[in-house]
Amino acid sequence: MENQKVLVNGERLRDTLEKFADFGRTANNGVTRLALSEQDLKVRSYFQSCCENLGMDVFYDDMGNMYARLAGVNNEKQPIVIGSHLDSVEKGGRFDGVLGVVAGLEVVRTIVENKVKPQIPIVIANITNEEGARFEPSMMASGVISGKFDKTRMLQSTDNQGITFKEALEASGYIGQEANRLTEAEAFLELHIEQGPILEQEYLKIGVVECVVGMVCYEIEITGESDHAGTTPMQMRKDALFTANSVISQLRDRLSQLDESIVFTIGRVDVSPNIHTVIPNKVVFSLEARHQDEAIIKQVEEIIQAIPSSPMKEDCDVTLRKLWGRDTVWFDSAIVNILEQSAKGLGYSYKRMVSGAGHDAQFIATYIPSAMVFVPSVNGKSHAEDELTDWDDCAKGVNVLLESVLRLTAE
Repeated sequence: MENQKVLVNGERLRDTLEKFADFGRTANNGVTRLALSEQDLKVRSYFQSCCENLGMDVFYDDMGNMYARLAGVNNEKQPIVIGSHLDSVEKGGRFDGVLGVVAGLEVVRTIVENKVKPQIPIVIANITNEEGARFEPSMMASGVISGKFDKTRMLQSTDNQGITFKEALEASGYIGQEANRLTEAEAFLELHIEQGPILEQEYLKIGVVECVVGMVCYEIEITGESDHAGTTPMQMRKDALFTANSVISQLRDRLSQLDESIVFTIGRVDVSPNIHTVIPNKVVFSLEARHQDEAIIKQVEEIIQAIPSSPMKEDCDVTLRKLWGRDTVWFDSAIVNILEQSAKGLGYSYKRMVSGAGHDAQFIATYIPSAMVFVPSVNGKSHAEDELTDWDDCAKGVNVLLESVLRLTAE
C-alpha cells in the first residue's frame, strides 16, 4: 500500500469533533470547557475510552497530561507524539486545541483499520491547561514538563472560586506519576487552526509552521497633574492623557517602519482619576510586539526605552516596566521539511509561515524535535463561539499528519 494513498475518514473526523464539542457546547454552538472542570473531566473520559477501544494504553503524569500509546514493531524506540489540548476558553470554539488531539485519534484509527503496523510507537497527548483560562498561566503543564515553569508555583495557581490547581488536579482522578512525563520522542506534531486570516486570504489549505514568534510586553506609566478641567489654561496643564496620546502616535509611527510583518498591540489603557471634570494625572497602558527576528524585537525595545527622553512627553514623567518577553522558538527543520513534503505529496496548497500565538509545541520543542501544521480559520476567528474551520480543511490537516507519521515511522 502506498503511503500517499492512505487517507483519513473525513466524515468520521467530523462526527468525532462534533461529539467532543458536546462536552461543554454553548447555546451559540461554541464550547466552554475550562481546565479540570466537570466538562473537561467528561471529555477526558470519552477521549480515554476512544483510545482504549483502539487497543492503546492510556496513562497520566503528575500534571494531569494524558498519553495514549499505540505499540509499534520496535517498542524500544522512542515514539512519535501527536498532541494538543482539550481545554477551552470561556465561550470558545469547537476547533481550538481539540482538533490536534482528535487528529491523533483519527491518525491511529486510520492506521489500525488499514492494518499498518508502525515501526515505532505512536502516542496521542492531551496537554493540561493550555489556555490558562481557569488557572493562569497559559501552557501551564507543557511549561512544567519542559522546565520552563516551577511546578510548586503552578500548583498554587487559583481560579476565581479560590480553588487551586493542585486541589482541582487531585480531585480530577487524572493525576499520575512524574515518571510518566513526556521526556523523549522522535517527534512531536501539533495540528492547530491558524487563529488568523492569512491562509484563507491567500486561498491556501495548509500552513507549515516554522516557528512561534518572539515577543515583548511593556507597561508604560505616564504621570502628570490633576487640575480643574474648566479653570486650568491649556498651556499650564500636565495632562497625562494628552501625553499618552502623543506617545502612542509616536510608537505607532516608529514601530510600523521596522518591518511589514511586525504586529503590536496596546491592549490595556487605565486613566486616572477618570472623571470628566478633572484633568487626568495618570495613564498606564500596555504595549506588546511580536516578530520572529530577535533583532527586530531588540529595536522595539530601543524605541520604547527612548520614550522618557522624547520631547513628546510634554513635562509629564514616564516610567517603563518590562512585564515579560520570549525568544522566537524555531521548530526542527527536518520535521518541518517532512510536513512540507507531505503537504506537497498530497497535492495540497500550502505555505511556510510563523505562529503569532503561543502553543504547547513551542515549549516541547525545546527538548523534543517538534513542528506544527495550521489549517485555515474562517474570517480568522478564534477564541469565540463563531470559530470555524471547514470540515474538509480539517481532514486535509490530519492527512498531512498521517502522511508525515507514515514517513517518520518508515524511516
